[in-house]
Amino acid sequence: MPTRYAGLPEERLALDAYIKLSRALHAVDTRIHRHLQDRGLTVSQFGVLEALLHVGPMSQRQLAQKILRSSGNLTMVIDNLERDGLVRREKSDRDRRVMNVFLTDQGRELIAGMIGPHVQGVQEVMGELSEAELSQLAGLCRRLGHAAAGKAGAESPV
Repeated sequence: MPTRYAGLPEERLALDAYIKLSRALHAVDTRIHRHLQDRGLTVSQFGVLEALLHVGPMSQRQLAQKILRSSGNLTMVIDNLERDGLVRREKSDRDRRVMNVFLTDQGRELIAGMIGPHVQGVQEVMGELSEAELSQLAGLCRRLGHAAAGKAGAESPV
């Protein structure tokens, strides 16, 4: 449904595209992350486990930047993962103010078993588009993300 905003044509076009982008992202995220409920994980918890599996131990600040969450929100996410035995925290040898987060064996086993099916789910959803369309979408998203971050003075998420 196009926007009902009665502004200028270029405003209406931008709003319409934004609404479609937001709705598409919500639908795609909902479908792709459906399997997380079966494991009792949130999207943020899955993001932390996946980042630790692929990048290795990181500080909480690095993890927050990596998965695009606030460090305040991430503290609770990591608290819950630690409570469940999936990660552990250790003070940094170089800076005692920094807490590094590591996967436990249990956490590594859980996330390693989830990655394959997760990627298959992403491929299934994104398979609605051709290879050329996926490349075009990726390029457009990167361009939009860089432009938005540049104007906001923030670090680009893409």
